[in-house]
Amino acid sequence: MRCVTARLRALLQHEVDTGFVPGMVALVARRGEVHVEAVGNLAFDGAGAGTPMAADTICRMGSTSKPVVAACAMTLVDDGTLGLDDPVDRLLPELADMTVLADPAGPLDDVVAADRPITLRHLLTYTLGTGMVPAEPGTVPIADALAAVGELPPDAWLRQLGALPLPHQPGERWMYDTAANVTGVLIARATGRTFGEALRERICGPLGMRDTGFVVEPGSLDRLATAYERDNDTNGAPVVEDRPDGRWSRPQVFESGGGGLVSTALDYLTFASMLRGGGTLNGERVLSEASVALMTTDHLTPQQKTVSGFWSGYFDDMGWGFGMAVVTRRTRPGPSPGSYGWPGFYGTVWYTDPAEDTTTVVMMQRAHSGDQRLPLWAGLWAAAYDATG
Repeated sequence: MRCVTARLRALLQHEVDTGFVPGMVALVARRGEVHVEAVGNLAFDGAGAGTPMAADTICRMGSTSKPVVAACAMTLVDDGTLGLDDPVDRLLPELADMTVLADPAGPLDDVVAADRPITLRHLLTYTLGTGMVPAEPGTVPIADALAAVGELPPDAWLRQLGALPLPHQPGERWMYDTAANVTGVLIARATGRTFGEALRERICGPLGMRDTGFVVEPGSLDRLATAYERDNDTNGAPVVEDRPDGRWSRPQVFESGGGGLVSTALDYLTFASMLRGGGTLNGERVLSEASVALMTTDHLTPQQKTVSGFWSGYFDDMGWGFGMAVVTRRTRPGPSPGSYGWPGFYGTVWYTDPAEDTTTVVMMQRAHSGDQRLPLWAGLWAAAYDATG
């Protein structure tokens, strides 16, 4: 590995020098060469303050977990265990005979019958009919009801979710997040394993992703970076959100496909390289080429994008494959049309650009909580592409 350009390093160093994060890692792979820049340390204080960030630093992935979940589901399609267009209620009876709100913002008891069953394709394209509902507390009943579904064991969580009406008909619109968690429960029931066990057996184990999972083993906790969040009472200064001896040091009550994985830049590059290789890495086939093509193709209709309720204008130049975004139009320096990947809550981000034969992985541990000053929007893509140019 050799250092990338001074431009990329300077960008990362600026985020550390200004106190936004204690450390960052950027990994850029192109045409067989892997370039890594790591600046700063694992924490602002404590033991991690003396440990430099590195390509094998373990980070909470947040929503960058979602593509790995989709890949695991597609292994079950490849082996015939699941069908993309088969109703999932055979294994998830809690989602059978769902009702749908007559008015998405209306009372929870004003419902109609769902006009079709939920399928795995709905889950992977995030069109199952429910998900995040952006609304101020007390203004939209279904938003409050969904927010009240807490961190429970998988079966109890799904029972609570299934007891609520869907805000929209299955297939009607893209809705964020919840589909990935439902997919994790489906994988567990389809395999007869816990979700974490299925992920290890089908994705992480075959690829040698030893640091990717839902818990950090005791011997590796010294490589887990401290996570921070914004403190609005101190003008946005970072405060500790999770330490190495916190949530990820012990088994999770709910293994969240939507945001529960930890990983490293090197592990995630391994996953990305498997997709870039059409489902194969180092002679090990994990996914079929057809499954990779499905995962990395935009499946949303213009109507599904228009009514998504996500950030305004987000889908102007993006689409959605299976568990990840697909770039449909280049409007800024960085990934070209056909690129695919996804960011995460703690500042992790990954995109692969087949046209440029470039994969970029960025790791930091700063929960954005509405603060959009992340590398994705702060010039990182221009620097990363300059580094490989």
